Amino acid sequence: MTLSPDIKTFLDSGSQYHPGVSVDCVVFGFHERQLKVLLLEFKKTNVFALPGGFVFKEESTDEAATRILWERTGVKNIYLEQFYTFGEQNRGNWNVHKETMSSHGFELENEHWILQRFISVGYYALLDFSKFEPAPDIFSDVGDWYDIHQIPPLILDHNRIVEKALDTLRLMLDHKLVGFNLLSETFTMNELQSLYETILDKKLLRANFQRKMLSMEILERVEKKFSGKAHKPPYVYRIKKVQ
Repeated sequence: MTLSPDIKTFLDSGSQYHPGVSVDCVVFGFHERQLKVLLLEFKKTNVFALPGGFVFKEESTDEAATRILWERTGVKNIYLEQFYTFGEQNRGNWNVHKETMSSHGFELENEHWILQRFISVGYYALLDFSKFEPAPDIFSDVGDWYDIHQIPPLILDHNRIVEKALDTLRLMLDHKLVGFNLLSETFTMNELQSLYETILDKKLLRANFQRKMLSMEILERVEKKFSGKAHKPPYVYRIKKVQ
C-alpha cells in the first residue's frame, strides 16, 4: 500500500501541537425551517465525527477553531462561540484513531501522541447551510449536513458534544441573541419565529412571541414587505445598531 505523505507528515508533527489539547466544532446550519449539523466521514470507514483538530503551540484555541472552520467551510467571518470543555478521563474509545490510521497503512504504537488523552475545547458556529459546501480534510472524504434529529453514532464523545452545544444554543437565543446570526440583515417576525421554533423544536404562540421580541427593544422596524398579493404585507425588522 502506498502511504499518503500528507498523513505521514501529520503523524510525525506531534511536537508542533500543544500536548493534550484539541478543538471540536459543532457547526449548526439553518435554512428554511431546517437545523443541521456538519459531520465528516473518515475515509475507508463508516465512522463519523465533528470537524475538529489540534492546537498549534503558537495559536490560541480560538485561533485553532477559526482555522479549522475555515479549512472545512472556506469562510472565516461566521459566528463562533466557545461553549464547554470536555475533559473526562475516558472520553471515548481512542482505538478509532488507531483503526483509521491502520486503514491508511499506518500502524501506530500505543504511545503515539495522537492516541494519548486529549482535553477538547468545544465551539459552536452558526451559518446558512445552503450557502456553504463542506470541505473534507486529509482523513475524511465526505462532509455533509445532517438533520439535528438524525445524527448518526459519532466517535468518542462527539454525540454528547452535539447535545451540549444544542443545549447551549437554546439557552443563548435570548441571552446573546445568537440566532440572529442565522438570519438575513432584515427579516419578518414570522421568519424570526420560524428560526426560534426550529432551534427550540417546539411551536410558539405568535402573539406571545411577537410581544416578547418587541419588549426586548432590540428590533428596529424597517418597512413592509410587499408580495404583490392582496393581503396585508408583514413588517420587516432588523437588529438595532449599537450607538
